[in-house]
Amino acid sequence: MAQGTLLRAPLLLLELLTAGLAQLAIPASVPRGFWALPENLTVVEGASVELQCGVSTPGSAVQWAKDGLLLGPDPRIPGFPRYRLEGDPAKGEFHLHIEACDLSDDAQYECQVGRSETGPELLSPRVILSILVPPKVLQLTPEAGTLVTWVAGQEYVVSCVSGDAKPAPDITILLSGQTIFDISANVNEGSQQKLFTVEATARVTPQSSDNGQLLVCEASSPALDTPIKASFTMNVLFPPGPPVIEWPGQDEGHVRAGQSLELPCVARGGNPLATLQWLKNGQPVSTAWGTEHTQAVARSVLVMTVRPEHHGARLSCEAHNSVSAGTQERGITLQVTFPPSSVIILGSASQTENKNVTLSCVSKSSRPRVLLRWWLGWRQLLPTEETVMDGLHGGHISMSNLTFLARREDNGLTLTCEAFSEAFTKDTFKKSLTLNVKYPAQKLWIEGPPEGQKLRAGSRVRLVCLAIGGNPEPSLIWYKDSRTVTESRQPQESQLPQEPRRVQLSSVEKSGSTFSRELVLVTGPSDNQAKFTCKAGQLSASTKLAVQFPPTNVTILANASALRPGDALNLTCISVSSNPPVNLSWDKEGERLEGVAASPRSAPFRGSAAARSVLLLVSSRDHGHRVTCRAHSAELRETVSSFYRLNVLYRPEFLGEQVLVVTAVEQGEALLPVSVSANPAPEAFNWTFRGYRLSPAGGPRHRILSSGALQLWNVTRADDGLYQLHCQNSEGTAEALVRLDVHYAPTIRVLQDPTEVNVGGSVDIVCTVDANPIIPDMFSWERLGEDEEDQSLDDMEKISKGPTGRLRIHHAKLTQAGAYQCIVDNGVLPPARGLVRLVVRFAPQVEHPTPLTKVAAAGDSTSSATLHCRARGVPNIVFTWTKNGDPLDLQDPRYTEHTYHQGGVHSSLLTIANVSAAQDYALFTCTATNPLGSDHTNIQLVSISRPDPPSGLKVVSLTPHSVGLEWKPGFDGGLPQRFRIRYEALETPGFHYVDVLPPQATTFTLTGLQPSTRYRVWLLASNALGDSGLADKGTQLPITTPGLDQPSGEPEDQLPTEPTAGPSELPLLPVLLAAVGLLLLSNASCVGGLLWQRRLRRLAEGISEKTEAGSEEDRVKNEYEESQWTGERDTQSSTVSTMEAEPYYRSLRDFSPQLPPTQEEVSYSQGFTGEDEDMAFPGHLYDEVERTYPSSGACRPLYDEVQMGPWDLFWPEDTYQDPRGIYDQVAGDSDTLELDSLPFELRGHLV
Repeated sequence: MAQGTLLRAPLLLLELLTAGLAQLAIPASVPRGFWALPENLTVVEGASVELQCGVSTPGSAVQWAKDGLLLGPDPRIPGFPRYRLEGDPAKGEFHLHIEACDLSDDAQYECQVGRSETGPELLSPRVILSILVPPKVLQLTPEAGTLVTWVAGQEYVVSCVSGDAKPAPDITILLSGQTIFDISANVNEGSQQKLFTVEATARVTPQSSDNGQLLVCEASSPALDTPIKASFTMNVLFPPGPPVIEWPGQDEGHVRAGQSLELPCVARGGNPLATLQWLKNGQPVSTAWGTEHTQAVARSVLVMTVRPEHHGARLSCEAHNSVSAGTQERGITLQVTFPPSSVIILGSASQTENKNVTLSCVSKSSRPRVLLRWWLGWRQLLPTEETVMDGLHGGHISMSNLTFLARREDNGLTLTCEAFSEAFTKDTFKKSLTLNVKYPAQKLWIEGPPEGQKLRAGSRVRLVCLAIGGNPEPSLIWYKDSRTVTESRQPQESQLPQEPRRVQLSSVEKSGSTFSRELVLVTGPSDNQAKFTCKAGQLSASTKLAVQFPPTNVTILANASALRPGDALNLTCISVSSNPPVNLSWDKEGERLEGVAASPRSAPFRGSAAARSVLLLVSSRDHGHRVTCRAHSAELRETVSSFYRLNVLYRPEFLGEQVLVVTAVEQGEALLPVSVSANPAPEAFNWTFRGYRLSPAGGPRHRILSSGALQLWNVTRADDGLYQLHCQNSEGTAEALVRLDVHYAPTIRVLQDPTEVNVGGSVDIVCTVDANPIIPDMFSWERLGEDEEDQSLDDMEKISKGPTGRLRIHHAKLTQAGAYQCIVDNGVLPPARGLVRLVVRFAPQVEHPTPLTKVAAAGDSTSSATLHCRARGVPNIVFTWTKNGDPLDLQDPRYTEHTYHQGGVHSSLLTIANVSAAQDYALFTCTATNPLGSDHTNIQLVSISRPDPPSGLKVVSLTPHSVGLEWKPGFDGGLPQRFRIRYEALETPGFHYVDVLPPQATTFTLTGLQPSTRYRVWLLASNALGDSGLADKGTQLPITTPGLDQPSGEPEDQLPTEPTAGPSELPLLPVLLAAVGLLLLSNASCVGGLLWQRRLRRLAEGISEKTEAGSEEDRVKNEYEESQWTGERDTQSSTVSTMEAEPYYRSLRDFSPQLPPTQEEVSYSQGFTGEDEDMAFPGHLYDEVERTYPSSGACRPLYDEVQMGPWDLFWPEDTYQDPRGIYDQVAGDSDTLELDSLPFELRGHLV
């Protein structure tokens, strides 16, 4: 209520002031001269308003004043774009209309009428226009739209500030939907005059129920339809409730040991939710808990397995959060019931018979206590004493003592102590022992071979010791001559080397009351007459073995250690011990020696010893030989041997297998071996080569191995020669010579390139190499080409002599010109390869079109024409031109000649500018000349005309409903031509016409035909001047379509025909013969041209870059564009070379002559790109041909890739590359065929 009073006080004052001013400005009655007066108005900012002003004297000047400022009589009110005068001035209506009012419009207004002839000056009462501005924003602190965290019960200050407004708004603050009345509000001036802001402040104490609720600030104003609001969400923190432990069952705290206990602890409420932890005796045991925010519950489950030591432990659950004043706790004390963990028996259950056994039984701690009882087998024994003591974890320990007499019949019975209690009825706790009553064995004996039986050393003997009765079981221990028998090695006896023993001693086995232990041994010398004894306690049994054995050791004694050739050596062989005695003998490397024997004597193991001596004279060949002494026993049929190796000192001697010649490959490795015999070993191996001693420490390319061999690597041909080896030891020296033969791959030293020869002459292509070894037939030759006929060398002679190979060519032909490869292979990789070009020189050969080549051009002195002359020849060709037989003056600026040379193909392009019908329509002759001869051709320059008829119309495919046609276009008359097909069915009257599309196509498929029907087909050509062959209507072709049951495909009986005027009575046979003759001639020309073309292309591809082998279309197009670089592009010529029976013409518009590029446009920077990168490759193919051009240093094509047949030129069917066209001022570029579209000078004006 206080806030409302403070806010309304200034508003009331403002309203009273406004009302007073209004009363002062407006009288009670309407002044004279006005029929409508303005009134005080109040509007909201942005609205439109209109102040009324009606004048009784129309025609007077009327204007409005704003706060004393005159707005002027102009209805548009300049300077105030939102102001205008509304109404009909003729009726005296001058209402002030204001659009989109803002605070600047809040002012006093009056309507003024100027003095006029019809009336005096008039003033309306002043009125006030009051603009209400609503508050746009509310600034809330804390910030609106945020989550504000408060603690329950604490006081906080909230402020809300309104934006600029008029009048000042009323502010209300709501907490969780409830209005807060205790607020203070201050009204302040706004950012502009007449605007106000209000700042309201309230103190808030949130409670836990306000958590998640909104605190809202509302501002209401007369300028607002609904109050504006700003709010934030309260996050009120408060402590949780006390924890609750949910104990399973009714007896809280009572558990059994081993039980799995799960105790849930729950704390409800709190923000944040409670943090829970479990403690055992005040120590944390679990800090894991979970929360359920929808139910505002925190839960923690303690899982534990109860053990005896948990008895009396206090388990407590604590709950708290960040705003808790302290920790809340709930606890439980555990009461654990647990059995004894084990029962033990103290004392020994082993006793001699008829003596007392005393034992004690003790149980581990248990809660409650247990009782103890004794059992012997199934008989219960009464204890002598029982006691109870305090145990661990609040439990009790029980103990029972027992004493009884041991008897033999009780041996092996089970003695058990059992613990039991009513608290553990399902559990049994006991401890058992086996009673062991001791008594001795009754009998002992040995089973084995009888004494005195002879045993062979190495034989297997089995001795078994047996005993009856006894407890404990008798151990049965074996002895050999008073020493215990084990499976280890026998110790040294009489200073002899240790003798390995193979003894197997089993464990004691029992069968009923009988015990046995087996001794298995492989007899040896030490077992001879040895005594074997078995003992069991006080009982024992013995036996002896008689063993026969060969000598245990044979030793050789020498009177000297160091021997030299010619020395005498005395050797003595001693047999240490054997049973029975042995015979001694000597041999050297299988050769028997005679010796001297000594008398036998006694030896260890109750055997006998023998000795025998021999005398030797030694040589160097005896070094390393073995002298063997053999001790043989006839009774045992066994021999023991020993040898003495002779050590003879002598100087080095080279063996017969010493290698004297070593072969190596250049850049490889070589090993010069040493086969030498010496004792001692050679102290040094010294190698010398060409008088120079090789360093024993090795070098960059050699190393002397420990065996004396010389190892070389990166061998070069300079290493070839004799190597001298010098060997030395303490006894003397020796020398040997070893030759190193270095093989290396061939290298071509001489290869004449190019090799030139005139047609019909003979020449040798010479190839000289440096190689090792030089072998027969190491030279081979190849001709570069794709076809087998191109690669054949059958007509050439191959000659090989030493390091030189020759390819001899007799009666050279043009077809033999090309690249040849000399290949030299002497077995050392890689083979040498060298390219050489054979240049066959010949006189010029000019293309001779039959009968004349035509070139068409308009004779209007504005067009130009280009004549193309091409010839083949070697060496280079010089071209000359004549016109009607007279030499052509090339100094005339109208004539321009460009000459191109590429390999053996040469071209001359003559460009005639400003062609005149009177001067230039003539016969031009091109003559090609070189030192071997000359040739010429004629070219006729004519006017633009109708096209010639197409020729060679033939069927290429035939089906019941269609026919595929192909033809050769004729001369186009210098204008673009197109083709039309006319056909008729012989049984049906009337003709059908079909235009060929695209216009330049030379093949077409005619569809819509009927099966098994005879047709006649005509082909016509036309350009802008008319059609071809108007008299005979083009070329006629009879066709019969197959039936539906006949196979389709290419026809076999449809032949191209010549133009006919219609049905004729000519004999069929002559016509067919003539057609067949023309076809054969045409095919022969085509085949010849194609073969020549393929040979040249493959020859060039073998040398030039593979990337030059692009499509013919691209190649011809590029060469044509390059040829245009040197001359005028506005050429009006059409040249072609043909071998057909009829002239073969093409349209000049699509003509792209295949010209060789200029030297500046082509860079032969790439060499031969064959398989062998490092192949020796010659220079230019034709030095004379190319001498006018700078050398590129790489191989160029042997012959130009420009084709020489009638297919040399390529005319694209649907593209026109020249943007200026062929005829810049001729209507031939137009698609229309009407004669009226031509210029006057081309309408039939033919010269």
